[in-house]
Amino acid sequence: MKDFDYISIATLNQYSYCPHRCWRMSCAGEFTDNQYTIEGTSLHDRVHTMGEINRDETWQVRAIWLKSERYKLIGKSDLIESAEGEIYPVEYKRGRKGEWDNDELQVCAQALCLEEMTGKNIATGYVYYAQSHQRQLVEISEGLRQDAIATIEKVGALWRSGNIPLPVYTARCKGCSLFPQCLPQAAAKVNRYQEAS
Repeated sequence: MKDFDYISIATLNQYSYCPHRCWRMSCAGEFTDNQYTIEGTSLHDRVHTMGEINRDETWQVRAIWLKSERYKLIGKSDLIESAEGEIYPVEYKRGRKGEWDNDELQVCAQALCLEEMTGKNIATGYVYYAQSHQRQLVEISEGLRQDAIATIEKVGALWRSGNIPLPVYTARCKGCSLFPQCLPQAAAKVNRYQEAS
């Protein structure tokens, strides 16, 4: 992993969501806003007001940078909390809990950074979904850790190769801001046509 600079923690979320989208954003520098990305940016602008406070027995700090030399990760946290001797990340998302695990992967990557920075084991984290106003517990299990590490390696391989992953049409495509550039349904039709020829 010495062939490239640090991977943004958010890039792991993008790769897990869709490798093709991740390539377009991180390798080709493409990005287009839509309703969902604008709402997400607005939420993070509010959340990323730097500072720390004590709420009851919980210490909170917002918008601090997290970094891991071991995994070559870097990113800005939304919220880090400490209560009863435990420290944990809280990631803010605009929508509600979906059926995919890319948000949990992002929380785990933050936990990996926090562990390296603090020397403490991070057992849990949270995703706060603004639409439902609820936190979703994320257990930083060994399986999730291995998924995060594997995703870091896949992003590294993507960056080293520069090869664009093929677009694959799924239900996720409906909300993707890069859908007009990607056109995964058209790509699938071209592939079927080429295979039939």
